[in-house]
Amino acid sequence: MDYPSKVLSKAVEEISGLPGIGKKSALRLALHLLRQPASQGISLGNSIQKLVTEIKYCKECHNFSDSEVCDICNDHKRNDDLLCIVEDVRDVMAIENTGKFRGKYLVLGGKISPMEGIGPSQLRIGSIEKKLNDGVVKELIFALSATMEGDTTAYYIYKKFKTFQVIFSSIARGISVGDELEYADEISLGRSITNRTVYNEAS
Repeated sequence: MDYPSKVLSKAVEEISGLPGIGKKSALRLALHLLRQPASQGISLGNSIQKLVTEIKYCKECHNFSDSEVCDICNDHKRNDDLLCIVEDVRDVMAIENTGKFRGKYLVLGGKISPMEGIGPSQLRIGSIEKKLNDGVVKELIFALSATMEGDTTAYYIYKKFKTFQVIFSSIARGISVGDELEYADEISLGRSITNRTVYNEAS
């Protein structure tokens, strides 16, 4: 497609690089911004700049944060002895939206997937060991996707740390097999975290 402006062309190219947005949608968004007051586009640009330059990863759980330690890890009213293992930051947000969990989290940054070349060393499994060595965690909760990769990841972690004196549990399978956690509805996810089951090698 020919554009009347190189600036517009560059904007469409950048916007269309986002997931799920094609050239036509990108053009529609760019034209929408041009119809708005300049302050709105500038505000959007500033927000994106801050997103990529100022956002941090919590040094305790690897969640997104505005400071070195996120609000969840800083909340002394939450249960330090409950550690919920999730794949992605989006899973933390999904569980938090249920209002059913008052423990802490650890974000792995993915799941073991040989097909995608992702092994245990590429995940934040070492952070689990550090927390277990601190002796505070009493229960390790697997809140991983109900997929083969999610089950493989849970099993690997269980085998690696089963000698520690902690309870291993898994969210109840109110989540359909094959489902990603972030797409589960809040009621099903809330029930799953509340009705979690003891995890063992036969799970």
